[in-house]
Amino acid sequence: MASGNVILFSKNKADLRENDIVAGTLKLVLVTSAWTPDSTVTGNSVYADISANELATANGYTAGGLTLSSVVATAITNGYKISSASGVWTASGGSIPAWRYCVLMMSGTLWGKTSPLVGYFLGDSTPADIPATTTGNTLTAATPANGWFDLV
Repeated sequence: MASGNVILFSKNKADLRENDIVAGTLKLVLVTSAWTPDSTVTGNSVYADISANELATANGYTAGGLTLSSVVATAITNGYKISSASGVWTASGGSIPAWRYCVLMMSGTLWGKTSPLVGYFLGDSTPADIPATTTGNTLTAATPANGWFDLV
């Protein structure tokens, strides 16, 4: 599964800093189609805003998200881009359920917020749910070639 374009949460955009993201814990959280994203300046900003629609811990997925490894910031003209290793889950003991959105989140307290949201993308450009990942198969949220997002 390839990732889509990341839409940043405007409520936290002014707080996004290269060092905070690289030194912190960046996670990927899978959310069902029951969630309606709100990336406006008055919209979603913390994990509590999405947690009710996150997949439950089971069959290879853990609620609270997958910690991304190798998070780096690379300089670009007038800013930087954030990249990491791709997020990979392996279904075991049953299927990882269908989902629609993948949310990037910082774990812990940052910017005076508990687990602030960074951005999200649709798993499928239709948009449609990504079907369940059956036992023994992997689900990969591939890091885009140009990084998850950039700030200029």
